[in-house]
Amino acid sequence: MARYTGPVCRLCRRENMKLYLKGDRCYSDKCAYERRNYAPGQHGKTRAKLSDYGLRLREKQKLRRIYELTETQFKKYFKEAERQKGITGTNFLILLERRLDNVVYRLGFAQSRAQARQLVRHGHFLVNGKSVDIPSYLVKPGDTVTVREKSRNLAVINEALEALPRRGVPPWLELRKEQYEGVFKTFPTREEIDIPVQEQLIVEFYSK
Repeated sequence: MARYTGPVCRLCRRENMKLYLKGDRCYSDKCAYERRNYAPGQHGKTRAKLSDYGLRLREKQKLRRIYELTETQFKKYFKEAERQKGITGTNFLILLERRLDNVVYRLGFAQSRAQARQLVRHGHFLVNGKSVDIPSYLVKPGDTVTVREKSRNLAVINEALEALPRRGVPPWLELRKEQYEGVFKTFPTREEIDIPVQEQLIVEFYSK
């Protein structure tokens, strides 16, 4: 399945919640979901009651769209979470949070995960002093993510850092703003992952 390239505000309206896919715009009065908080399409204002399958599907789609992954990528992470010890749903969320593009976004070097993915692909970041341009690279506790010296004057990165106070940095990360770097301190707990999703429904969806 190809990556979605259409208007992302439609996705927020489809899932009936803000997914924060457009960075700073999502916090402004220009947010499409705030202006039209109903599903897109001619029948959008009359949401049908969902079946059990529909509820599980929507929860899966919601999480996939938050992290902006294809179905193939998303299912691959789920299979990996199943193989790990512990609670599958929590393992799944931790794997998604460990992606380099997500860590770059969480540290405030980008205003959205899509923007973070593009910056990583263009080689603007180092992990432990080595260039990494793979958005799906899994960051480990103790790893340091740094903006390359030549990239520190980029307006897109500095504007993202200025907007960071609106959402803050999660407790499992440490931002050293003056050094343009951050440290992945430890794996997050479920309580520390502020994603409004019922991961158990996703586990049930893939277990059918």
